[in-house]
Amino acid sequence: MPRQAARRLRKMLGRRGAFLLILGIGKTCWGAGLLVDPPSPDGLRLLTRLWGLQHWAWLWIACGLVTTCSAFLRIGRDWAGFAAALIPPTVWAIAYTAAVVSGQYSRGIYVAIWYLTSHVGVILWAATVPEYSVPRVPRPARRGKAA
Repeated sequence: MPRQAARRLRKMLGRRGAFLLILGIGKTCWGAGLLVDPPSPDGLRLLTRLWGLQHWAWLWIACGLVTTCSAFLRIGRDWAGFAAALIPPTVWAIAYTAAVVSGQYSRGIYVAIWYLTSHVGVILWAATVPEYSVPRVPRPARRGKAA
């Protein structure tokens, strides 16, 4: 019975939906972690000037929930999930880059690159992946006429 349910869920989600579901749950959990045990604000001064880390945690949670819910939508309608998934890591990358440029947090360049590649880059790539990419069927060799 659990295998049937898992198979049905996998079929319903497809590749893009599964990616959005995993990403959405991860972002929601990351935001919850920021609420429960806020990290050091090193490198995030640009953000903490506007709001506290608890407010930014809610951004992660809200975007994670939108991403999770979008996993169950049809292709073409799931764009909001990919857009929502891009917001928090982009904001964090900008904050860490600003901290490096201003000289407040030199290590921030590595964190910014990490967010830009392992988050933003992967999300942008996954948004372009078609649901089903089946390789072309090779054409059988045509019989030629012998000369």
